[in-house]
Amino acid sequence: MATAEFGQAIHRWRDRVSPSDVGLPAGGRRRASGLRREELAQLAGISVDYVVRLEQGRATNPSSQVVEALARALRLSAAEREHLYLLAGLAPPGPTTVPAFIPPSVQRLLDRLAGTPVVVHDAAWTLLVANAPYAALIGDSSRWRGRELNGVWRHFLGGGTPGVHYTPQALRAFETALVADLRAAAERYPADHRLRGLITELRQHSDRFAELWDSVVVGAHDAARKTVDHPLVGPVTLDCDVLSVAGSDLRIMVYTAEPGTEDAERLALLMVVGTQEISASP
Repeated sequence: MATAEFGQAIHRWRDRVSPSDVGLPAGGRRRASGLRREELAQLAGISVDYVVRLEQGRATNPSSQVVEALARALRLSAAEREHLYLLAGLAPPGPTTVPAFIPPSVQRLLDRLAGTPVVVHDAAWTLLVANAPYAALIGDSSRWRGRELNGVWRHFLGGGTPGVHYTPQALRAFETALVADLRAAAERYPADHRLRGLITELRQHSDRFAELWDSVVVGAHDAARKTVDHPLVGPVTLDCDVLSVAGSDLRIMVYTAEPGTEDAERLALLMVVGTQEISASP
């Protein structure tokens, strides 16, 4: 159970993070340089009312997912994140579970790629954070909940990502790499019950996943090529490179178009028009 210190810690850490640190506009007069409760709620994907109740000590049982989201939004260090878990009355994730911590150095990298679609997944392909260009390209992932956040589940059971298309050869390679990655994650994190449950659900309800899993595919997902049929700019064919972060088992997926092509022009247009629409959204 979370203590009053949990709310105090959130408030204190919120005060030290400026909007510019997390890619938000300062906007209007501010009584303090830190984040407003509304901004923290937006970054963490929770309601403003819940942030208020947490800070006032009226919400005493935050889930590990909420604690992790707050730690990311507040740009906590590894030690601060562990302390926040303990204040919430939860055991910090151990080495046998899939890590979801995004180091400050990776956050700074994402900040410097503000004009490029980028998304970060954990070792099991669960989405952790996506920037505004990614939202403009693929859609607003902040509305996804539970299993929807997992790219493997979304592909095999959730109908895929709307508007994204592959050639038959690219699709086979993509599916094989996803299953191979999930197998590798299961071997590295045998005590992660959420990962085990995900694999069980996929094997039971997706014939294609079960076929690939039972064929014992191995390997790593390091690149893909896909076409996004976007309603604003039309089809855009992109290279999707997956960068691995040593020591944290994160996957950073970066979407780029070949320079000088019509795809590059459409992507550049989308980065202007699409991100403006995202910024204007309530």
